[in-house]
Amino acid sequence: MHGERARVVVVGAGIAGVACATELHRAGVDVQVRERARVVGGRMASKRFDGRPADLGAAYFTVSDPDFAEVVRGWAAAGLAREWTDTFVAYSAAGRREVPGPMRWAAPRGLRSLVEQLAADLPVVVDRLVLGVERGERGPYVDGERCAAVALAVPGPQAALLLDPALGAATDAVQAQGWSPTLSGVLRFSTRSWPRFRGAFVNDHPVLSLVCDDGDRRADDAPVLVAHTTPGFAAGHLAQPTGAAPALEQAVRDLLGLPERAAHVHVHRWTYAQPTVPGGAGTYHLDDDGIGLAGDAFGKPRVQTAWRSGRDLGRALAARLAG
Repeated sequence: MHGERARVVVVGAGIAGVACATELHRAGVDVQVRERARVVGGRMASKRFDGRPADLGAAYFTVSDPDFAEVVRGWAAAGLAREWTDTFVAYSAAGRREVPGPMRWAAPRGLRSLVEQLAADLPVVVDRLVLGVERGERGPYVDGERCAAVALAVPGPQAALLLDPALGAATDAVQAQGWSPTLSGVLRFSTRSWPRFRGAFVNDHPVLSLVCDDGDRRADDAPVLVAHTTPGFAAGHLAQPTGAAPALEQAVRDLLGLPERAAHVHVHRWTYAQPTVPGGAGTYHLDDDGIGLAGDAFGKPRVQTAWRSGRDLGRALAARLAG
């Protein structure tokens, strides 16, 4: 390092990684976020179709934590987030019924725009694949670079691929996590041929788990639906997700009684979509080797959980490095 101060490397530019880096940056810690994708956002992913964004990952977010509520107020003031709905419908063998719940928030420009706003002033390097994290006497090494600490803000199975087995505490923590897959399908139609329903939980269905009216979610009335599949259906199509498009489209049309075929169907694979086994007690993991773990595996699988996990890990790292 030639006398230079070792930096903290945050792996993953989803909301957990960005929240972690934000706290370190505020504390004056030399930090860099490394993201293997070409954009930030993680599972708060949006993709543009003919210039219009559609959310491929998280469908919405809810707010109960006062500190996260302050962040959301900032997004709302900037026109990046809006209250969407507190009522979904639920489909089951018993029929269709309305289901009240917490206020769900949406993002007119796509949920990715929220992470982009938080990351605007951070040193983020995209399209940067991290190959390995190793143990060192004076701190961990990331791809041969000695670091003051490393924060892995990625799903546990992805973190496990990076970790030196000698990093036992972190390895045990990520291997304890369980994750399930899903496929997200963006179905674009020529016209809106369904009654307004905002979002629908689909219970006991072989293909579908959630369907959202993306035109309603984005408040532009575009004829776009986004469907999320069950883990079981997704597991059979992870090798070739595009092959699932016909079955996914037919399931949506059957559910909503749509006479029209979609003009275009895009299928996105999420191998690690949602944590099913918690990552451990507390809101994050930080061990004596200088390895931190953050994300929505440390609590209920929510956007708010991921943000809080990253925020808390960032504060803990900043306090340790200042001590």
